[in-house]
Amino acid sequence: MKSIVILISGRGSNMEAIVQAAIPGARIAAVISNRPNAGGLAFAAAQGIATAVVDHTAYADRAAFDAALAAVINRHAPDLVVLAGFMRVLTPDFVRQYEGRLINIHPSLLPSFTGLHTHQRALEAGVRVHGTTVHFVTAELDCGPIIIQAVVPVMAGDDEAALSARVLAQEHRIFPQAVRWIVEDRVSIDGSVARVAGVREPGVLISPPPEDV
Repeated sequence: MKSIVILISGRGSNMEAIVQAAIPGARIAAVISNRPNAGGLAFAAAQGIATAVVDHTAYADRAAFDAALAAVINRHAPDLVVLAGFMRVLTPDFVRQYEGRLINIHPSLLPSFTGLHTHQRALEAGVRVHGTTVHFVTAELDCGPIIIQAVVPVMAGDDEAALSARVLAQEHRIFPQAVRWIVEDRVSIDGSVARVAGVREPGVLISPPPEDV
């Protein structure tokens, strides 16, 4: 049984998707937030999952916050740490501590549109497709090995809200899948590439279901 700690900053819809997937061999040991009012904490507690808050505003700098966060995470001896809408840039020392067992979901088809405001930037760039990426976290922001991606079309008349909703639906599909593969020991890292045993290499592109096109 693999122990998983999930970090959130808000409503935690991707955390909910992972919990509801009830992945065999996985135990959600804790859900931790940097914001005391994060909506996802109530959902986790209702599922009987341990919750904790490490409020980043209580610390003088990123290093102090990351050290406190790591101390709480480590109480659960996690095999995997999942960033599910965790809106903090983590220090290299923190990332190094969880190297190879720290994953994130980003709302773009990396390496395009790293950072924030991805949906608006995609619309402004006039791209025809957009999407989301689950990747291992490295010290370089949004640049770790890609585990799985989902692509969605950019439709005529889309605004940021419409495109965001279409991408979010795919996030809820691929994030639990990525966690499942890791729990099944099917994911390995070869240099800068994540490889999934039994799945087309070097990454995975899942197109949206026909009704989403």
